[in-house]
Order: sequence, then structure tokens, then C-alpha cells
Amino acid sequence: MQPNHLNCSRLTLAFFEVSSFHFTPPISFLLLSKRWWEETAGMGVEGRREVVVVCGEKMSAGITIWDLETGEELMRIPTCASPPRGFLCIKNHLLVASQLQKHRQFGGGAVFFWPLNKPQAPQRSYPMEAIGPIASSKDGIYLAGGAPSGNVYIWEVPSGRLLKNWHAHQKSTSCLTFFPDDSFLISGSEDGIICVWSMISVLDVADPQACQSFSPFHIWSEHGSSITGLSPVCDGANLLLISSSLDGTCKVWDLILGRVLQTHVFSGAVTAMVVDPGEQLLFSGNEDGRIHVTELNIGLQENPTVVSEDDSGVLCGHKETITALAFSSGGLWLISASKDCTACLWDVKTWHVVRKFSHGKCSIINLLVIPQFSLSVSENNRNCQRPRASQLDKAPQLNTAPQGTVAFLPTYCSQEDHVLIPSFRTSRLTNRHILDLEQGRTQEAIQLKVEACVENRQLAVRMTKNMVSINKVLQSRLLDLMQLRLRNASKVAFSGRRVQTNGPEETRQHPE
Repeated sequence: MQPNHLNCSRLTLAFFEVSSFHFTPPISFLLLSKRWWEETAGMGVEGRREVVVVCGEKMSAGITIWDLETGEELMRIPTCASPPRGFLCIKNHLLVASQLQKHRQFGGGAVFFWPLNKPQAPQRSYPMEAIGPIASSKDGIYLAGGAPSGNVYIWEVPSGRLLKNWHAHQKSTSCLTFFPDDSFLISGSEDGIICVWSMISVLDVADPQACQSFSPFHIWSEHGSSITGLSPVCDGANLLLISSSLDGTCKVWDLILGRVLQTHVFSGAVTAMVVDPGEQLLFSGNEDGRIHVTELNIGLQENPTVVSEDDSGVLCGHKETITALAFSSGGLWLISASKDCTACLWDVKTWHVVRKFSHGKCSIINLLVIPQFSLSVSENNRNCQRPRASQLDKAPQLNTAPQGTVAFLPTYCSQEDHVLIPSFRTSRLTNRHILDLEQGRTQEAIQLKVEACVENRQLAVRMTKNMVSINKVLQSRLLDLMQLRLRNASKVAFSGRRVQTNGPEETRQHPE
């Protein structure tokens, strides 16, 4: 079938109409940079090949892994039933999934760990209550989990220690994500509330169960229904967050100022969302199986803007609700999952479905894209540092005094003091304190760095706005000067024509 072409202001897009899908873009999309395409051109190289990892809501279906390029099934892991957004991969080597425990008669949850390079039974942990959505920090040290009660838990993955648990929401926690620099943890709930938590404030409290000692950095309640997606975006000097909800909207937030910059409105509930690697396009999956594509154009506007469904393109390749969306690392492929038990591989150059993956008779709930070398057991990969996980604690461990340490006496004691104030300190604590001061790892030093970063970003935004205002004033002055010169030139030209017109008459009236 020959494609029809639609001319847009920035590029020409092709759209096809077949029985399985269609794409009709009514807007001019900003597609990917040249460097992006050059990076994805090497996808056939072994080190850059990627795999699709999916899991459903039935234990019997388990986890399936396919080669993204050939469609070959590479691995199947049994016994896994994960809730929405309860599936992730730590540093491309360690699969983590919270489990739906429908068969258990008593309360409690389960979190499974699988090392990808060693096919074996999962390492099982059983937290105090059921865990739904999970998220990990970029370095793989922290694992956050949300519970139906609204509680949020944070574990230290290598040791399994429960660092913090607190009541974050009144309703069930539906989404969790870390900001790219791990400075913030963002949580969303079924009542549409979004909370932004400072990791420094959360981990600075000594008591793991103390929840009154800190409050959220921001609380947003503009959504009218359950939060289904959270995606942080770093747009130059701006720290942005994009959220999706069952209320049929996606909102773009300024993380520093705490306000809405842009709202994308759709006719149906938004069940999944992803931003392209170039952070230029927003892909929103709906409950009717369609994927809407809208342009992210966040400028320095003072007032919030609204993007309607009429300004979006549509991808149709599924028959039921979209459950997950993901991009390949280079952005050449978009992968969508649905409750129709399939995952579609989209070529973003032509918006053509090039391959479909079938998960049997089980709905696909979660979807990941990871490098294929993560599955390798070669000697080179054995030597690389892989994340390790310990069994997660059910409850916070009480702090005990360190053993095998030496106590130091106070460094100064005056003989004239009538009261001796003890200030003993262990050698281990002293050495650690010195090391932290030298490397700037104390809570105070990190807090100062975060505050300085926020102030620098706010200053950059203010300077940018001032420069825009100055440019507008200069442009206005320049236009005024140009108009003045044009008027002067027209007056001179008119006077010259008048002199030329009156010249012969005056010569005849006053002959020399």
C-alpha cells in the first residue's frame, strides 16, 4: 500500500491506514535529532541489542523475555504476577517484582528478586503488608514500595534494611518514581494526590517510623482520579514532572515552583504514559486501546496552557486498554503493552507496527526494555559489578550500640569547671564523621548543595525571563526607530517630489 503524505510546517510525515492500525498526525511533530538516529543505527551490534521483558497478572504466565530485533523468545521465568507499575530492573541486571498475593488468606506482601545472569528460583521477601508500585534509585541502593494503605516503604537493597516507612497518602498508593538525581521521591495515589518528598528530609529522621518530623516538598491535588504515571523531565534549567491520570489528563508540573505549566486533555482515561528520549513528544495510552501523541512545547509562558485531543496524533494497534509504554534506549522503537495479551513494536520513523509479541492468554501489565548483554553469562560480564539484594526487613530494626569500639574522652576539660559534661565519642563514629566531612557526604552538606542547586535554577529562570523582556523592549525600540526612519524618508521623498513639481512653474513666474 502506498503511503499518503501530510505536509507539516517542520517535516513531512507519512500515515498509513490498514486494518490493524493507523496514524493520523494533525500537528507538526519535533522528531528526533540526527545524533539520536546515528546512535540507533548501531542497534544490530551485539552490545546495543535490547530485549523486551513483560509480566502479567497470572502466576502461571510468569515473565517472558523476547529479542527486540528478531522477536525470538529468549527466556521464560515462571511464577510471577505483578500489579501495575510493580516491576522494574535495577541497573539492568536485577529484576524486581512486587507480587499479587490473591491466594494468601492472611495479610502481607511479597517482593521477588531475580539475577538475570543466573537462572534460579527468585529470592523472596515478605514485607509487613502488600506492596503495589515500586521504584528504585538510579544507583540501585534504595527501593521504594507503595502499599494499599497509603504507606510508603524505603529499603536499602544491598543490606535489606528498612530505612523508613510512613503514611504518605489517605488512599492506596498507585505510582512511585525517583527523580533522575535521586534527590526527590514522587508518589501518587488513587485519589489523584501527588506528593514530592525530599530524600534528605525523609532519610534524615533517626526513627524509621517517625512520620511527623517531615512534610512533603509539594502536594498537588489538581487531578480528579487515580494517578497512572509519573515521568520526571529535565528541561534545561527547569525541573519538570509529567503525570497522567484516569481523569483523562496529563499535566506538566514545574517541580521548583510547584505549579502546572501545561495540561493535555483527552476524551478517555489515560492508563499509561511515556516521554520520548528526546523529551519532545508525549505518548499517552488510553483505556480504548489508542495511543495519543502530543507535542511537549514548554516555554517560559506565565499562564498554564491546554493541549486538546484534536491537536494529537493517534496510534491504533491494540483492542483493549493500554497498560504500559516504553522506548528503546536510542528511541528507534516504541513498545506498547495491552490487556489484549499482546505487545506492539512501533517503528517511530514510519509509525508502522513491525512486530507483535503474544503473551498467551494473559494480559500484559508491566513492560521493560533492557540491554541484551544483561542476560549473558560470559566471562566479561561476570567480572562487572552487579547489584546484590538481601532479604527485605519486615519492620525497622532498632538501633543498637556499635560493638568493638573505643571511647574517646573529651578533648578539653578545664580544672576550674565544677561540672564535668561528658562528650564521649566512639572511634568508629569519629572516623566516619571525618570521612563524611572530607567527602561532603553529611546531611548538612548535601542539603546545602540541593538548596544551592535550586537557587541556581531559579536564578537561571529569572535571568532568562529578564533577557526575554529586554529582547522584547529592544525589538519594540528597534521597530519604533525603523518606523521613524521610514516616516522621515517618506517626508524627504515627498518634499523632493513637491520641489520637482513646483520648480518649472516658479521658473515661468519668475524668469531671470
